[in-house]
Amino acid sequence: MAATVAVENLNPKVLKCEYAVRGEIVIHAQRLQQQLQTQPGSLPFDEILYCNIGNPQSLGQQPVTFFREVLALCDHPYLLQRDEIKSLFSADSISRAKQILASIPGKATGAYSHSQGIKGLRDTIAAGITSRDGFPANADDIFLTDGASPGVHLMMQLLIRNEKDGILVPIPQYPLYSASIALHGGALVPYYLNESTGWGLEISDVKKQLEDARSKGIDVRALVVINPGNPTGQVLAEENQYDIVKFCKNEGLVLLADEVYQENIYVDNKKFHSFKKIVRSLGYGEEDLPLVSYQSVSKGYYGECGKRGGYMEITGFSAPVREQIYKIASVNLCSNISGQILASLIMNPPKAGDESYASYKAEKDGIIASLTRRAKSLEDAFNKLDGITCNEAEGAMYLFPQLSLPQKAIQAAKAANKAPDAFYALRLLESTGIVVVPGSGFGQVPGTWHFRCTILPQEEKIPAIISRFKVFHEAFMAEYHD
Repeated sequence: MAATVAVENLNPKVLKCEYAVRGEIVIHAQRLQQQLQTQPGSLPFDEILYCNIGNPQSLGQQPVTFFREVLALCDHPYLLQRDEIKSLFSADSISRAKQILASIPGKATGAYSHSQGIKGLRDTIAAGITSRDGFPANADDIFLTDGASPGVHLMMQLLIRNEKDGILVPIPQYPLYSASIALHGGALVPYYLNESTGWGLEISDVKKQLEDARSKGIDVRALVVINPGNPTGQVLAEENQYDIVKFCKNEGLVLLADEVYQENIYVDNKKFHSFKKIVRSLGYGEEDLPLVSYQSVSKGYYGECGKRGGYMEITGFSAPVREQIYKIASVNLCSNISGQILASLIMNPPKAGDESYASYKAEKDGIIASLTRRAKSLEDAFNKLDGITCNEAEGAMYLFPQLSLPQKAIQAAKAANKAPDAFYALRLLESTGIVVVPGSGFGQVPGTWHFRCTILPQEEKIPAIISRFKVFHEAFMAEYHD
């Protein structure tokens, strides 16, 4: 008798879904890591260096003290009754924990909350958005989520009715988008970022792709913008953002603004501007443009990936549509409370005059300065290698260099039944222990090859990574030299 459950009879949408950031190369890396543990010295390297995913604390980044003090006190309020607490925790983390606990029904972080998240925490986030943008925000527009990803899934679930509903997505893209569109049975409509202009977003190309999709009978519902860019690391110019907002307004598209890297800016000539601020600056109100803005505690200088905190702010949707969004959120009951607390803290960190401010600012500035140096070191190193070109990392946590591979390497990849950049990344892993993600996992202009590399390994390890990479790349290019 045939197996009741086999790959052949699974949901085809699941089979179509791919997520390269934790795909084949990472699975192979985990096997090699086990081999290093059980048979030390059996490989040409002594550790696996995971440059595949934006996971800062797994690579040695320390959590921000103030955030963790507040979390600890919220999770164990008994500590607040102890006399010695004042010598262990800063005064402002104690007062902040008391303030947060007062907003949680029953002061219980182990209890479910309102489906949108704890009201007091949403008030704090709304105040943080207001302060950031200079335009009012409302707690009722905020849905606290387990990181940004569930918010993206929620909107895909809401907008995609069938395979004729399309979502415009930047290529290269973060594979969450292609995966969630596949899972919900929609059509990914690609628009290509221009590598030659530092991964610029050209409205003319977006318009062309939109019209092309419509001519095929696809109802394009939304435009995804990732700013700062993942995997490309660019920061959009403000004028470009104005054009994007006007385009969405004119074409009747929902704007899905992935802004999880808003604190990660490494160049002096660019600043982060939220799409909410741009929309309001243009004079557009609730009736004019549906906008969903995503933020996460996983990125920035905080890097709290494992706490799964984040939010989406939804504006420009009618009351009946908002009821449906609330209904979907309610099915999941609520996001985790530690993540909710952290989301409120990152939008309302210590201010000048608070006891923790000096140490908080030193930790934040130190992390951003170190990321800036790491990005520059890796970018310079890649650009010195024959056959690699790399745009500047203006923001986010990644570089996305282009590989000019010899024809022999492309043929060898074909013989191995692999994309050429996947073939390269696999060889890199087996020779050096460095894990990167092939560009084919993010999408790229056909006929070009890339890889995504995080800038997150500890700063003292960067020179060793660069030298290992250089030795490998030069040997690879020599081996497959045309």
